[in-house]
Amino acid sequence: MHNVRLIARLDIKGPNLIKGVHLEGLRVIGSPQEYATKYYQMGADELIYLDTVASLYGRNNLHEIVKSAASNIFIPLTVGGGIRTIDDITSLLRVGADKIAINTFATKQPSLLQEAAQRFGSQCIVLSIAAKKIHPGKWIALTDNGRENSGMDVLEWAHQGWKLGAGEILLTSVDQEGTASGFDCDLVNAVASTLPIPVIASGGMGTIDHLEAVIKCGKADAVALAHVLHYNKFTISDIKHEMIARGINMRSDGK
Repeated sequence: MHNVRLIARLDIKGPNLIKGVHLEGLRVIGSPQEYATKYYQMGADELIYLDTVASLYGRNNLHEIVKSAASNIFIPLTVGGGIRTIDDITSLLRVGADKIAINTFATKQPSLLQEAAQRFGSQCIVLSIAAKKIHPGKWIALTDNGRENSGMDVLEWAHQGWKLGAGEILLTSVDQEGTASGFDCDLVNAVASTLPIPVIASGGMGTIDHLEAVIKCGKADAVALAHVLHYNKFTISDIKHEMIARGINMRSDGK
């Protein structure tokens, strides 16, 4: 079995790190830079920065945050929010992003995924999907940080995204996000078991059991953590040691 990656997820609004529930009711946590550095030193395998209001304002304002992170954080950085053009991607890669996550604009113009994957390589392009359950076994993709309904079926869209060239899927359960009540394992499994690319599960971590479930039953290749880290419920090394004790292979020291 592959080594599972633990990724710290940083949702950004303006200059602040924030956290919400169901992508709403956002609370300011603190400085993105301080938290990013802490998670890097703690042993996170990667970081994901998402500009939560970028689609609303039509621009991603993470350049300065990414630039300062890239100078002292040496693990892969994924950056998303408001990515609309090849130029947007180029400028973020230039300041130090390793991967670019695209959600809203990919649903409106799927060819952006294809063009980006051809230009920069699939390993660089992450399709970010915010999934809302409508009935058992069926989810729709939300855009604009959960504010808009794209009308697209999540499983069909994930498959199309892979075909277009996305090298990874960041899959957020809007229902579970920020609740600390567990991942939507059915959702993660439905996507991960049908695609040959890695799926990052996001939304719902509250306990180590939740993590074990989304890896074993959900077949997640990586897990994005926010709430449990921001509120000091666990350290990354605690999580890794516990998972290894449960027989799950974890990425260690960037390997």
